Order: sequence, then C-alpha cells, then structure tokens
Amino acid sequence: MTDDEAAARRARILTAARWCFLNFGFAKTALEDIAKRAGLSRTLLYRTFKDKEEIYRAVFVDWLISRHPAAKEAANGPGSAYERLLSVCRLMALEPWAEMVGAPMGSEFLDACERIDPESEALYRKVVLECVVAILGDEPSSEVFLLALDGLLADKPSMETLEQRTQLLAARFAPRSSKKGTRS
Repeated sequence: MTDDEAAARRARILTAARWCFLNFGFAKTALEDIAKRAGLSRTLLYRTFKDKEEIYRAVFVDWLISRHPAAKEAANGPGSAYERLLSVCRLMALEPWAEMVGAPMGSEFLDACERIDPESEALYRKVVLECVVAILGDEPSSEVFLLALDGLLADKPSMETLEQRTQLLAARFAPRSSKKGTRS
C-alpha cells in the first residue's frame, strides 16, 4: 500500500467514525459501524487504529485540532478586531457546531473527548484562548468571552441563530470599528 492509499484509508475511517460518534455517541459506536461506513473490513480498520479510543482521539485531532493554524492566522491577520474575532469563532466553534447541532449525539462529542483525551481537549481550549487573547489583548476578557460563547450553545441553536448571537457577542467585546493595533 502506498502512503497516499494509507492516507486515503485513514481519512475514510476518520470521516466514517466522526459520523458514527456524532450519530450514535461514543459508547454505542461499534468498530463494525465505523468499518462498514468506511467501506472496510474490521481487520483493515485494526491495521490503521488499535481501538475505538485511538480512533476517537484521531477524529478530534483531525477535525478540531487541525483548525489551529488557520485560527492563529485569522487571529493575527488583517482586519478589525471584530472581524478577526468572528473568523476565529467561525473556525473553532461555528463550523464544528454546524455538524454537531444536527446530529443526535453531537452535544456529547466534546464531553466524550474530555473523558477520552483530556490532553487534546485542553490543547484545543488553550489555542482558542490564545487566539482570542491575541485579538482582545488580555486573558481575563478572553476567558469571559469564551465562557459567553459556550453559553450561546446551551439551548442548541440553529446555525443562523448561533451566527447572529456570535456577531452580537463579538461586537460587545471588539467593536466593529476597532482596528488591529489599537488594543489597550
């Protein structure tokens, strides 16, 4: 098997596993479910991953941790603080939420990651905080912003509602006219 074929197999497994975890939850997802959805035998699945926990960690890293470079670029890129804050929120919260909100077990995804792979979950939150600090200029305000952002998800809003809420929240913390470099 070539490296490209192995990478393609891994990507198929991760896409299938993410769908299964979001729809069945971690506890009720069987390796057979993932293998079937990926169009592979269970044996081939085991050649790529040793167990369900390893697959879950890989899904989290592939789906969410892989967004870190783009989020850092958005946080430190051009545009007003408001625009940069919205970009980071879209990358790190809204886009993943779009997949989670429609899935039966979507709301459990991050909780399960905290149990299964606390290091990756902590890294995800750390990088999000760093991005927001780069925009807002201080950690206490950034922590409050992120707590408020988490709160926007409490009633499992539609994407349209979440987008509107996020724009309102961002405008409170980073007025639309504030340009990069005018931090306090």
